[in-house]
Amino acid sequence: MENNTQTAAQPPPNREEMKGASGQGGLTLEELKEKMEIFAKERDWDQFHSPRNLLLAMVGEVGELSEIFQWKGEVPRGLPDWEEQEKLHLGEELSDVLLYLVRLSDICGIDLSKAALRKIELNAIKYPISICNQKHNQIKTSPLTAPVATAAAADAAATSTTSNDNGGV
Repeated sequence: MENNTQTAAQPPPNREEMKGASGQGGLTLEELKEKMEIFAKERDWDQFHSPRNLLLAMVGEVGELSEIFQWKGEVPRGLPDWEEQEKLHLGEELSDVLLYLVRLSDICGIDLSKAALRKIELNAIKYPISICNQKHNQIKTSPLTAPVATAAAADAAATSTTSNDNGGV
């Protein structure tokens, strides 16, 4: 993320100030969006936070995230062989991507929580459990062959303007 140098007049926020509604450090997307908005306004960065600029900054952060895995090959879940410093660095880069994504969605007027839930529903229609229990290379979906769970789900699929043929969320 942008360079966050502190001045003597502005001490870094303490852990209590960074806690969300849960009081344990967990934040909702809405709380994170509000914190990012305040953070940008306090630094007069709104002038630079166009959708294009935020997207390009996020892509740069995805590149930095990719570098962490670049020469490691496949790694097991939980990263058991990684040192704590490596995991800390990974968390920082994942956070940079998340923060830019949240800020971009806010600037574009997209409710990221609703959009994500809608996408999960669309993927559930496109990839029903019944066909996902088959071998993955045998799965073939199309609007004509995929079962439809409900009329609302069918409407959601019909109005979808996005395509994701890799099955990912």
